[in-house]
Amino acid sequence: MNLPEYFLADLPKEATISPALLTEACATLKRNRESYLVRRSTDQIIRTLSGVAAEWLNEDNRFRRLALDHGSAVLGFSRETLASGLDGFFRQLTVENFYALIKQDMGDVRRLDQLCSAEVEQQTSRAAIAVGPEFLVHIAAGNIPNPTLMSMVLGLLTRSAQFVKCASGTSLLPRLFAHSIYEYDPKLAACIEIAEWQGGNVALEDVLFAEADCVTTTGSDETLETIQKRLPQRVRFLAYGHRVSFGYVAADVLTEHNTRKVIVRAADDVTAWDQLGCLSPHVFYVQNGGHSSPEEFARQLAEQLARRESIEPRGVARQEIAAHIASRRAIYELRAAYSASTHVWKSNDSTAWTVVCEADARFQLSCLHRFIYVKPVAGLEDVLQNADFVRAQVSTVGIAVPEHRAGEIATQLARWGAKRVCPLGQMQNPPLTWRHDGRPALGDLVTWMDWEQG
Repeated sequence: MNLPEYFLADLPKEATISPALLTEACATLKRNRESYLVRRSTDQIIRTLSGVAAEWLNEDNRFRRLALDHGSAVLGFSRETLASGLDGFFRQLTVENFYALIKQDMGDVRRLDQLCSAEVEQQTSRAAIAVGPEFLVHIAAGNIPNPTLMSMVLGLLTRSAQFVKCASGTSLLPRLFAHSIYEYDPKLAACIEIAEWQGGNVALEDVLFAEADCVTTTGSDETLETIQKRLPQRVRFLAYGHRVSFGYVAADVLTEHNTRKVIVRAADDVTAWDQLGCLSPHVFYVQNGGHSSPEEFARQLAEQLARRESIEPRGVARQEIAAHIASRRAIYELRAAYSASTHVWKSNDSTAWTVVCEADARFQLSCLHRFIYVKPVAGLEDVLQNADFVRAQVSTVGIAVPEHRAGEIATQLARWGAKRVCPLGQMQNPPLTWRHDGRPALGDLVTWMDWEQG
């Protein structure tokens, strides 16, 4: 893959990134921001980003083709899974959605451009403007690409110079996205830098942390704690740590004519990004008493995952992951041999997918890679009791429930601690306006200046 060397990630593998080179790159980014970004209108930035996104949705777009041609080998996803995930992301980047996000987080679509007053501010003769950090550093996780791409988008909206540090071997998609912005608007892309190195390189990372006004980090809780301890006190730290998700299916929706639709949506959530994101379900809790039992739900889900494997295959799992899946399968197959309440369905001659149905309703961490638990429950209270020990880590709950009860159930989940509730089938496809981990994604980045006019 031949790309111009616009970014540090484009350098040959044998090239060495030194602290001095990094210091120079940070200074260049800040100069470019002052020259090319600070005075851009929000509308100009939005139209550039939505234009770039529209091109990524075109099957003939060269950056999309490069991502699909090389992404499987580099990132481990099948071409079909990668295409589906990227389409879901770029479809969200529309002019209308961007303005909805700004209005949601800022209260006024002009807030990033100029001093303005909402009604309550007018009553006290005040105006305010929201300002992004001068220099924004992203420490990106490597499991799925969309969070990193989203961080880049938000950084441009806040008019921040950005340095995206990727884990080793994971810079392909951020790099291609940055190149696609460069092709559309070179000056805007000049305010972004992409690089990759193995985490824990103190000499390089200390340079970034010394220059940064804000650092965003996605990773394990241990990684977040280590990075936070190394940051200067003045640096804002936005951390996104380990999260888990699950689904809940009410008995009332498992009717003779609706069960298949629900199962197709459940399969969508297991298949998306091979179940590797924090929004992917580990468990589907299925209420007893429906036309289809939880065991029948699990059996039909297994059939659906088998069909998906033929049209959207799972990526190749590393040897140690495949061994872990095989070991976990063996445990449940042994239990199934002696217990009528445990059932296992699995792909033949591979670890491509696994469905385990068991009576024990305690929340269970899945092996991921399309390994899903189905657990019978009496109702939502039973779910919340059995998932209580992971309450603080729960991100998303996907639900399939009667429409007239959906608001009540969502409220109950919110008060229990879930940060996002969505329809089954949409767990790995949040809207642009999604409040990540219950926080305003755009609003978290800015600081406010209030002008008291007197």
